[in-house]
Amino acid sequence: EVQLQASGGGLVQAGGSLRLSCAASGFTFDDYAIGWFRQAPGKEREGVSCISGSDGSTYYADSVKGRFTISSDNAKNTVYLQMNSLKSEDTAVYYCAAAKIPTYYNVASMEYWGKGTQVTVSS
Repeated sequence: EVQLQASGGGLVQAGGSLRLSCAASGFTFDDYAIGWFRQAPGKEREGVSCISGSDGSTYYADSVKGRFTISSDNAKNTVYLQMNSLKSEDTAVYYCAAAKIPTYYNVASMEYWGKGTQVTVSS
């Protein structure tokens, strides 16, 4: 059974940092891309960042470049999202998702989704 468990969300002041974790199980980690998506109230779910389990290549949305860093620990089947210099507009439910490589990095292409973790940035 495929499982993606996101954790690490919380309440933080603007300018602060959080680290999200996504623990994956039930599939061969190296064959998949793991992505972080977020959905704010009243808005569509959007891509934030993605990492390839095979070669570690990464993607970032323009809105988070230079502030967020995605990384993976293949031995632990876990992907991390380090979020620095958080802004109020980063407030959303953050989800991790997975799709077999090769894949497009968008909501429609993801095969598996975890439950979200709430990130709230107060201004």
